[in-house]
This record gives sequence, C-alpha cells and structure tokens, in this order.
Amino acid sequence: MKSLTYPFAECQVRALAAGDAVALSGLVFTGRDRVHKFLAAGGPSPVSLRDGAIYHCGPVAIPEKGAWRVVAAGPTTSAREDPYMPAIIERLGVRVIVGKGGMGAETVAACRRCGCVYLQAVGGAAVRIAQCIRGVHGVHFLEEFGATEAMWELDVEGLDVVVAIDCRGRSLYEDVAAASRRELDRLLQMP
Repeated sequence: MKSLTYPFAECQVRALAAGDAVALSGLVFTGRDRVHKFLAAGGPSPVSLRDGAIYHCGPVAIPEKGAWRVVAAGPTTSAREDPYMPAIIERLGVRVIVGKGGMGAETVAACRRCGCVYLQAVGGAAVRIAQCIRGVHGVHFLEEFGATEAMWELDVEGLDVVVAIDCRGRSLYEDVAAASRRELDRLLQMP
C-alpha cells in the first residue's frame, strides 16, 4: 500500500502505476455535475485545486454541534464528468481524480499530459468511506447548487483506493476490456 497525502506533488503522482493500492489522506474536494460544468466553462474555483483532488461524490452530511458530519460518501459514476475533466485538469492543475467506473480517452490523455491520476474508490461502500473523513473544512456552492452538488472540503485519512488510470495513460479498464476481447475471441473459436 502506497501513501499519498495532500498537497499531491507531481513527482509522487507520476510515480504511481495502474494497479497500485493507495491510502489517500488530506484535503479532497467533492464535485458532481454542476460543479464540473461550472468549472469547465471557466467559472472560478472557490479553492485552489492545484495539486489537489476532486472526488466525484455527493456526500450525505448532517449539521451537528455547529459543524458538518458526513455519514455517507460513496463515489458517483465518473463517466458523467468525463466531458469536463480535461479542461479542469489542464486549467486548474488537478493531480488526483477519485471516482468509480472509469474515464474516457480524452481524460486519459489529459492525465498523461498534465500528471494526473484517476483513483477507483469502492462503489457501495459509502458508509465505510465516510469513516475515513476526519472533518469538513468547508462547503461551497451550497446555496447555488444544493447539498449533493455542492463542493465539499473533506479532510480524509487512509481512504483506500486503486490507481485505475496512471500518468502514462495505462487504464485498468482498457486492460480488462482487452482481456475480455481476447477471451471472447478464444471462446468463439472453440469447436
């Protein structure tokens, strides 16, 4: 298990390889459709995302004693943010994307060009992931976009993820697709 702590230095991110298990710690900024569309269209980010992480997540947070407590924080399907990711990576200097389900060729190319990785979080483990959150440092766009679509600043410790797309452009999703195609071809050739 490799450790990766915010701020995410380019040399540390570039050293990761597809398939590496990583324990992620430090600040992570959530974003879903509305945040991504706003940022990709040139909207100003309320925080610096340079050397930071965007987590494709709409956490469930409840107010408690003057603060927020996150009770569920599962990943959302990253393909929905695919149209926006290359512009966000390039313009804002994002080093880490966390989500589920993979990203397309243009995002893979932006990761390769800019030194960014895509980390796969476990879908269906929203409560377990919430247990890795030490606190909420802030929330942005709450009034404009609503709680699910807001940008939450989460302080995480030991969030277990896997490098699914690395800075060299290797994608575990493509590896699985290629292996599946080979196996299908083999099966179709059987008598």
